Amino acid sequence: MTSTVPTAVHEDQLHDDAAGKPPTMSGPDFPFAYDDFLAHPAGLGSVPATEHGTEVAVIGGGLSGIVTAYELMKTGLRPVVYEADRIGGRLRTERFEGCEGELTAEMGAMRFPPSSTAFQHYVDLAGLETKPFPNPLAPATPSTVVDLKGRSYYARTLDDLPPVFHQVMDAWNACLEEGAEFSAMRRALRERDVPRIREIWSRLVEKLDDQTFYGFLCASKSFASFRHREIFGQVGFGTGGWDTDFPNSILEILRVVYTGADDDHRSIVGGSRRLPLRLWEMEPDKLVHWPHGTSLASLHEAGEPRPAVTRLHRTAGNRITVTDASGAIRTYRAAVFTAQSWMLLSKIDCDDELLPIDHWTAVERTHYMESSKLFVPVDRPFWLDEAVDDRGEPTGRDVMSMTLTDRMTRGTYLLDDGPDRPAAICLSYTWCDDSLKWLPLDATERMEVMLKSLGEIYPDVDIRSHITGSPLTVSWEDEPYFMGAFKANLPGHYRYQRRLFTHFMQDDLPEDKRGLFLAGDDISWTAGWAEGAVQTAINAVWGVLHHLGGGTDPSNPGPGDVYDEIAPVLLPED
Repeated sequence: MTSTVPTAVHEDQLHDDAAGKPPTMSGPDFPFAYDDFLAHPAGLGSVPATEHGTEVAVIGGGLSGIVTAYELMKTGLRPVVYEADRIGGRLRTERFEGCEGELTAEMGAMRFPPSSTAFQHYVDLAGLETKPFPNPLAPATPSTVVDLKGRSYYARTLDDLPPVFHQVMDAWNACLEEGAEFSAMRRALRERDVPRIREIWSRLVEKLDDQTFYGFLCASKSFASFRHREIFGQVGFGTGGWDTDFPNSILEILRVVYTGADDDHRSIVGGSRRLPLRLWEMEPDKLVHWPHGTSLASLHEAGEPRPAVTRLHRTAGNRITVTDASGAIRTYRAAVFTAQSWMLLSKIDCDDELLPIDHWTAVERTHYMESSKLFVPVDRPFWLDEAVDDRGEPTGRDVMSMTLTDRMTRGTYLLDDGPDRPAAICLSYTWCDDSLKWLPLDATERMEVMLKSLGEIYPDVDIRSHITGSPLTVSWEDEPYFMGAFKANLPGHYRYQRRLFTHFMQDDLPEDKRGLFLAGDDISWTAGWAEGAVQTAINAVWGVLHHLGGGTDPSNPGPGDVYDEIAPVLLPED
């Protein structure tokens, strides 16, 4: 378990572990086996030979854009990637300047669950190494401190915490079982029982689309206690407190807990940005049309993506015309937009004809979560030192621990590669209103407030004396090409999300609305997870191949080929 108040533990979950087959994030909305599709020797599909070399615009060089481009290249198409900032998007690994070694900080995605099987396909393909991430009470975490209302609780395992935390855990287990058919859905997802998944989820979507996370808790007899709801919000499950998610749709939360997305995380050794950078440089063994040794980098001038897109509009023949920051104008028969969807509303001058009006409404109604982090480099993992009491006697406790608190810092993570090497501390990781509290402060001001808060929890620890360099910080809501960390649907947003996710199915659209495909994690059902970026990239690849007269091998049908069998629930709009 990786949580202070973990996700529900039921008999079927134990069977998951024993069988080594956890539920994947390919469900419950669209239970397509992306991992099997990617692993199939027949590949993802092909286009007619007359289309080989055809240029396809890929707007956005985050993970979704790079996966899209990589797979299109393998089919013989020529992806043209546009990127306003840097390759990687929210896979943003920063290095501490002036520090010894290769010390890094993960400003965006930093932990990935085993249920991210499509994402893991590319991690393995790129030959990257992973290691356990030190979440609260995870096996890789030496100790955890829960600090609430001025009282601190030290724990190495869940059993070390007071009974009230166990009561909250039991309440959450019961709430999930009573209100969301947890065991039945976990079993169906594990067994990839599509009819059963669809039966359960259809019922829940109709019942819960208008319900908030907090309302779902309040509706449960198990969570009748406000104190329990408060503790649950501040400490939460999986990676920490979830009270910042309380206004969001409960459907968003169920997707996480059903698929185990908040448990057993791993990080990429050397940084998550290594994945898109490696795919950019990789030379696939199996290529159509292009000579051996071709890579995405080699298909771009000077090995770099084209600059930011400033204008998108439709031109004669249902073409997509792209203007970039250099003033260059290019026209394409197909384009994939993988950047944050709000970019279409603000940073890019867009033709209204790009999307059907209902899709524009869905983009406008997209709700983004704010998020901030601050990291500092330190000389060594001093937190592993043994604490002493007032008499100088050893206490058997670590000097400092992974920390969950209701103070300004909320979550503090301790990151090291060994006892004798430089290390890093994520002093604070926050969301929504907690993130906005940091927005007016610069990095140094933030650090000072954080050190003061942590000093109240650890009065005998001089964190400052170990800091070896300047802090690194990010507020994703203040990033001009993101304007938020990721999508999180509010109650009533299911229909909007369905429109965006299913946009790759374009046969029923008017001809003058086809050819531009949406992808990226905010288009997915699992926003905020790299898995969603990969899944929607694969959907867009299928859409482009289909649009250009190609398709998949009959032995390996793609997401569009089986769409009618597994299509997301369609709620009435009248």
